[in-house]
Amino acid sequence: MKPVISIKEITKIYHVGEIQVHALRGVDLAVQSGEFLSIMGASGSGKSTLMNVIGCLDVPTSGSYHLDDIDVSSLSRDAYADIRNEKIGFVFQGFNLLPRTSALENVELPLFYDRRHRIKNPQHAAREALERVGLADRMHHVPSQLSGGQQQRVAIARALVNQPSILLADEPTGNLDSRTSIEVMSVFQELNGQGITVLLVTHEEDISQYTKRIVYMRDGHILRDQKIEKPVSARQDLEKKMEEADAAAL
Repeated sequence: MKPVISIKEITKIYHVGEIQVHALRGVDLAVQSGEFLSIMGASGSGKSTLMNVIGCLDVPTSGSYHLDDIDVSSLSRDAYADIRNEKIGFVFQGFNLLPRTSALENVELPLFYDRRHRIKNPQHAAREALERVGLADRMHHVPSQLSGGQQQRVAIARALVNQPSILLADEPTGNLDSRTSIEVMSVFQELNGQGITVLLVTHEEDISQYTKRIVYMRDGHILRDQKIEKPVSARQDLEKKMEEADAAAL
């Protein structure tokens, strides 16, 4: 079975004035369909650069990248944008929601950039995406009327609306408290259970334990690639948090 993501000898060099910054130094990575993988590393380790290359947001300096057996490096700019729009959903640390726009309209937004118009009924697709993340009763609320966790779930719904096979999340719990972070990880685990491949960048060790595989990076290299035999259940952790809160309230 061929991997959905196959990266071989990827390098990325940035030029800052006359200085060359080697962000990635010959990275090899293969990801199978349905995996839930976290990429960890300190600031400057190359993890976000790797995520940007995988998400077709940045072009590597050298090496090969195949996405669903498509040689991404051979694509035109328009084809590059199409594959990004159709196959990949993005979730970021900042929710990046339009402040005066309802959750439903925020989720619909990526469909306006779908040049092939694969989704025939954008509003119906947006409603379904919000239902998948448990926000059917909040779709007409604007971001200021939602909690941080709800805003991030709107962002996840927006990433899902194009029906991608891969979700990329860059520090999705970075702006959230511990309980809300667990709620968001529970959503990712549920989506992964439905067959979506999830790659998550994080610097939080406890967050990585909810994934099935951890790739550790340092200085542009993959330092270690570890499979998690039994990931922590975010749903069970959330239930414990709720029980503790109820006990404290007595």
